[in-house]
Amino acid sequence: MEKEGSCSKEEELRPSKLKRICVFCGSRPGFRSSFTDAALELGQELVKREIGLVYGGGSVGLMGLISQTVFNGGCHVLGVIPRALLPHEISGETVGELRIVADMHQRKSIMAENADAFIALPGGYGTMEELMEMITWSQLGIHDKPVGLLNVDGYYNSLLALFDKGVEEGFIEVLERKIMVSADTVQDLISKIEEYVAVHQGVVPKQSWEMGQSSLA
Repeated sequence: MEKEGSCSKEEELRPSKLKRICVFCGSRPGFRSSFTDAALELGQELVKREIGLVYGGGSVGLMGLISQTVFNGGCHVLGVIPRALLPHEISGETVGELRIVADMHQRKSIMAENADAFIALPGGYGTMEELMEMITWSQLGIHDKPVGLLNVDGYYNSLLALFDKGVEEGFIEVLERKIMVSADTVQDLISKIEEYVAVHQGVVPKQSWEMGQSSLA
């Protein structure tokens, strides 16, 4: 019986200390073949390293490519999707385990809870919003998990430049700029994520967030 975060492959695998990675990416494929190539390559790399996938639950665009690749490779796939996005014309057929939630906030909370790290591929507003929230949660001290950006063909160059501008103008601390790691290739990015050590101090201790959440339950 398949265990969460495990893969069944006959070939020799490269095990990782990461059990599951949450991937944020576009529900469209984009205009460049390099975007779809990156999604397929990341999915294949997760399988090789025996890493399960947590994602937004759809089977269209880059989301569909990576989820199908990981699922076909025998790894556990967890999709988390708001009920409003369930219709087939919006998200298509999902693969793997599916959790249906009430709203977008709950979706991100469950995705974050079930992942050891986060990676953003090219995508639109939703992808960028999810990436920024994970960075902000790290800054606040809600989590200390690695956040990675796969900068395919320089897609995120302008965003990275904006982060650097934030440091230059005094809105982002130098250590907080290191919350997110980025790379141009899948292998480099996963290596950076596995080597990541949080160096910034959260605004509020993680224990305080956990106490607050339990009191609201």
